Amino acid sequence: MKILVLPGDGIGPEITAATLAVLDRASAKFKLGLEWDTREIGFGALKKHGSTFPLEIQEAARQAPGIILGPVSHLDYPAKEQGGINPSGWLRVQLDLFANIRPAKSRMGVGLTGKPIDLVIFRECTEGFYGDRNMFMGRGEFMPTEDVAIAIRKVTAKQSRRISEVAFEWARKRRKKVTAVHKANVLHMSDGLFLREVRAVAKKYPDVELDEKIVDAMAALLVRNPTQFDCIVTGNMFGDILSDEASEISGGLGIAGSTMAGDDACCAQAQHGSAPDIAGQDKANPVSLMLSATMLLEWLATKHQRPEFDAAAKAIEAAIDAALQSPESRTVDLGGKLGTKAFTAKLLAAI
Repeated sequence: MKILVLPGDGIGPEITAATLAVLDRASAKFKLGLEWDTREIGFGALKKHGSTFPLEIQEAARQAPGIILGPVSHLDYPAKEQGGINPSGWLRVQLDLFANIRPAKSRMGVGLTGKPIDLVIFRECTEGFYGDRNMFMGRGEFMPTEDVAIAIRKVTAKQSRRISEVAFEWARKRRKKVTAVHKANVLHMSDGLFLREVRAVAKKYPDVELDEKIVDAMAALLVRNPTQFDCIVTGNMFGDILSDEASEISGGLGIAGSTMAGDDACCAQAQHGSAPDIAGQDKANPVSLMLSATMLLEWLATKHQRPEFDAAAKAIEAAIDAALQSPESRTVDLGGKLGTKAFTAKLLAAI
């Protein structure tokens, strides 16, 4: 099975190399037969080919059984007309990767709140307020005058229903609780439609409890008592913000995995940015992308009925959790002394 690998910008190539080393070890041990199709994207591709996400790579993405995407500096890319394409946004829309799944787990003991955290946020990531992906043609924001900017929020019954189904399926295998986060007290129509679909899906899962929270209250409750939450389902912008909050209070974005998944494709993507200020210095923490890769393995295990992929994912996650228990075996950003390569070597020995 050949996975498309897109290292990205900044620290992307370093943490991607570390992730592939761990996956190679797991592939050999569990006989996964993994191979890599590595392509350059981002500023390197822009310089060579005039696009941050060239057409041949777009076609490779459409054909790949799975994708590993390193962090990209898309905020610094030129306009689309000058070749600046956000690979993450393109993949979500073009491959219908509607479900951004972001676990938050306190892997180094209790989280920043002093309480253990183990929850998963399910973010619909193809619509909402995000103007680069919520329209068939053009952008979902515009300026009728130089002093007025207008953004359009798109919410559909179909995508609300699909992300709800994913959340309820996960909840059924976890602690059987889904919390729907919304702002229906203000956004009557759009979040009213979202809640209508969540409630309809909930009726098909009588064994799973449905809870509903307004987004501003939810932001406070995550800090006050995160232990009450299991699976959280919400729209694009709310999910983007809350997942960063949840990951940070559980220990940091550097130890939080993430996938963008659809019915037919899945992409592993680190939760954090490209951190160009530490690129090439052996300081990058590769855990987020590694954990994202384990989630990709789990998706492939289910999609292709390959239980050995699931076993490999569990082995990698166990090695990471063991390493994070002691400051001596953590990377510098987590209070340890290890660089990217030394940390990776420790995981390779454990696997």
